[in-house]
Amino acid sequence: MTGDRNVTPRALLIAVITALVVGVLASLAIRGPGDVRDRLESSGEVSGLQPIHWRVTSSFTDAMPVIGQTPTRLATELRQISSGAIDLQLFEPGEVVPALEITESIKEKKIEAGFMWIGYDQGRIPASTLIAAVPFGMEPVEFSAWWYYGEGRELGEALYEEHDVMPILCSMTGPETAGWFREPVESLDDLVGLKIRFAGIGGKVLQRLGASVTMIPGGEIFQALEKGAIDASEFSLPVVDQMLGFGRVAKYNYFPGWHQPFSTGHLLVNLDVWNALNAETQALIRLSCKAMVTDTLVEAESLQGPVIRDFNEQGINAETLPTEILEELRRVSIEVLDEEAEKDAHFARILDSQRRFSETYNYWKRKGYLPRNF
Repeated sequence: MTGDRNVTPRALLIAVITALVVGVLASLAIRGPGDVRDRLESSGEVSGLQPIHWRVTSSFTDAMPVIGQTPTRLATELRQISSGAIDLQLFEPGEVVPALEITESIKEKKIEAGFMWIGYDQGRIPASTLIAAVPFGMEPVEFSAWWYYGEGRELGEALYEEHDVMPILCSMTGPETAGWFREPVESLDDLVGLKIRFAGIGGKVLQRLGASVTMIPGGEIFQALEKGAIDASEFSLPVVDQMLGFGRVAKYNYFPGWHQPFSTGHLLVNLDVWNALNAETQALIRLSCKAMVTDTLVEAESLQGPVIRDFNEQGINAETLPTEILEELRRVSIEVLDEEAEKDAHFARILDSQRRFSETYNYWKRKGYLPRNF
């Protein structure tokens, strides 16, 4: 084959996923969801689905592109394909339970289910961040391969079983930005004393390098930046950050998203509630979430370029972190990950599994794809 010599491995991966999506859409064009539902109804198989009426809250508002809209899309598709048997009643962050306390609320059966970036559970469940985002870790396709065909799902479910919760991978996006800064970051000295909102293991890494790290919900970041309560913040994809207006008060947007090469969203269900479902209903929910993983990844990839392209018109500087800083971030990230593994058995098992999977996967990745700068 011949083509653009500047094609990156990530572009090739997305092209493969897009081809799969096109194949699925072509199949639906021949035999659409309505046809499938009609056949199921005529054969009486739809009656095998259990009626579900769950209260579901999210850690992201529905107004946020991709990450906030996933629960709504999932609820719509499940309602349609189940002929209304599966009904998810959605609530905005904080409307029923606090945005950062979804897992505990599900455990206590205040709600049946929730949708969230489970790295927010890091304080209670240290290993949760490994299946949410890992600094200098896997890229999206590699993580998906580990989750579905390695040990990921098994280890993730074992981690949350102790908290009476079933985690179902239900969305995936690529790298976030490295953060929005009010002042330029030119050396490691600029991180010392920096007041920054940061999540996950990445926050511990920055703290080790002298930054003052805090965690606040996405809806509160703009005001904190505007008032000077924080000097910088990471949150999500460029298209999401644009909607939240970070570029109006912090003009330096840094890349790459070293702390989150992949970012996941999980549908969390109370374990007793989940176990009470029959196999057909569980399978339909899992399959719908698996479709959402592909949908969110390809949509997210399609939206970021136009946002960054227009930064100049808004007076925003899209900058790359200096090599010196990235190298030190990587060194400290490995150090922090190893230390966390020594303190928590689940963390150690999951980190070891990911590293072993990556070691083998890299034989393919290095040989099968063009080098990044080719």
